[in-house]
Amino acid sequence: MKIALINENSQAAKNGIILAALKKAVEPMGHEVVNYGMYAADDAAQLTYVQNGILAAILLNSGAADYVVTGCGTGEGAMLALNSFPGVICGHVEDPVDAYTFAHVNDGNAVALPFAKGFGWGGELNLEYIFEKLFGFGHGQGYPKERREPEQRNKKILDGVRAVTFRPLIDCLKGLDQDLVKGAVAGEHFSELFFPACKDEELAAYVKTLLA
Repeated sequence: MKIALINENSQAAKNGIILAALKKAVEPMGHEVVNYGMYAADDAAQLTYVQNGILAAILLNSGAADYVVTGCGTGEGAMLALNSFPGVICGHVEDPVDAYTFAHVNDGNAVALPFAKGFGWGGELNLEYIFEKLFGFGHGQGYPKERREPEQRNKKILDGVRAVTFRPLIDCLKGLDQDLVKGAVAGEHFSELFFPACKDEELAAYVKTLLA
């Protein structure tokens, strides 16, 4: 699994801590971590949590990433932003139990964490334990086990509802302020990470027009 890390501006200074915890937890499992930044608080490309949603949607819908780890101060804004787009099911995760149950009950493809709220002594350990529970035990297997079938059935119902209520991503992106979208893909290493991994030619072509 290719896991993308995205940080918005208020918590960009923690990018290195989050990246280290994520890689420590998931690389031994065989997953790959790709860091889309922000890398530091003074990066030239400043991402808001709304732009986290835009960038996450582009990565997931294009196949450039299989999963997105992101967040903000409380995690709430990032979760709402990501869930505004088709092809993204983002959970709000504060602890390892949240991580495990989201993976198995809701079977999403993104999480938003609170990187300021309660992030003190031992914060990096909580991140490691979250990532272990999120990525180390599979997805969509249900919890508790006797609830597996109704939970899997409900997930399929949700997917069907979202297929009706969301427009195609590229239509959504073209309907937004183009400067806002351009800012979401303006990261220092975006092009070198995204285009070799992108599996959607139409979306790649659109993104190239933003960067031209």
